[in-house]
Amino acid sequence: MKPIQVGLLGIGTVGGGVFTVLDRNQEEITRRAGRGIQIRTVADLDTKRAEELVKGRAKVVNDAKLVVNDPEIDVVVELIGGYGIAKELVLAAINNGKHVVTANKALLAVHGNEIFAAAQAKGVTVNFEAAVAGGIPIIKALREGLTANRIEWIAGIINGTTNFILSEMRDKGLDFDVVLKEAQRLGYAEADPTFDIEGVDAAHKATIMSAIAFGIPMQFDKAHVEGITKLSAVDIKYAEQLGYRIKLLGITKKTKDGIELRVHPTLIPAKRLIANVEGAMNAVQVMGDAVGTTLYYGKGAGSEPTASAVIADLVDVARLQTADPEHRVPHLAFQPGSMVNTSIMPMGEVTTSYYLRLRVADVAGVLADITRILADNGISIDAMLQREAGDGEKQTDLIMLTHETKEKNILAAIAKVEALKTVEGSVTKIRLENLS
Repeated sequence: MKPIQVGLLGIGTVGGGVFTVLDRNQEEITRRAGRGIQIRTVADLDTKRAEELVKGRAKVVNDAKLVVNDPEIDVVVELIGGYGIAKELVLAAINNGKHVVTANKALLAVHGNEIFAAAQAKGVTVNFEAAVAGGIPIIKALREGLTANRIEWIAGIINGTTNFILSEMRDKGLDFDVVLKEAQRLGYAEADPTFDIEGVDAAHKATIMSAIAFGIPMQFDKAHVEGITKLSAVDIKYAEQLGYRIKLLGITKKTKDGIELRVHPTLIPAKRLIANVEGAMNAVQVMGDAVGTTLYYGKGAGSEPTASAVIADLVDVARLQTADPEHRVPHLAFQPGSMVNTSIMPMGEVTTSYYLRLRVADVAGVLADITRILADNGISIDAMLQREAGDGEKQTDLIMLTHETKEKNILAAIAKVEALKTVEGSVTKIRLENLS
């Protein structure tokens, strides 16, 4: 059978990995796909570097439109990134009847509904395993492996940069700014790390997983997003003393009131496997009603791990190219006509537990005032830690863990606590999930 012809848009870190792995493992991949997979054309603005990488084994052009309009190309692999030209090229490829493989989580989280509708109308597929958690096959697990389950919730460490920073803060007791500079020096963080450290990258990925898990449209604009820039080493230390670790989690959960979609720093019990994922590694925990809890762990970025996911998508295209479009695995797991538009819950209505750190005057009656305010707002205390004031100190740290309550209740209580004359500055609030 004639090899499937691939057009590669972008041959940077991931694109280079795709070319290398496909070349190295061609025989094994062909045995699995049932036909060869051949990169016919590579489009990259840096044609000199691209030609050095492909060594004459593929045509190199500097205009991606030449690839998406080439009638000999069966599949377009988009590895450019971003929302702009990438969207234009993907839609053009679909319009030309070509299958698409992409690692572009931002594009799918923001414009996925439009892209999948276009693909459905043209009878082509858009595969995107590499868009979430790099080399971990979490999309296939959610879309196919767990298809018999009602997914109850997903919680994932899905950004390696932030996980590396939090691991270093915990291990070395350093503050965020110091560790960020080290992460940039080591290449774990970009020169402009905003998408990573502010939680946007994780929110893109959580949006995609939420759509697949619950059969809803992409709704990135409704996600609650918080990063790690305001985290302090002292909170990581106190969390450790209480038996918890802090991770940036992407969480999506189905409740009777709607669907939660949120990214924020989270306390997790240290005994949970996911709490012990360190460095730049990723992990996703999924709760299904039939299977229970499953955990997927591995490298969330990098040249060859991400290439592994891209090539797996190419193999899927090779296997399914002759299948009736109506009987392929749906893009978002559920048949297009069976999607539901369940609302994303506002953060104020989300129920979880909380870690609170207060700087309080070392005088009698402070604790009674604070606990009364919490009780008036329906909040009960699960655990408490009070640091002894040192010689000459007039303030001390008071740390509380609460039982579950709605976010709007904790915010109302914090406003009243901060108004007390015995409480100095702002109350630090971090959400807590038991993931049991």
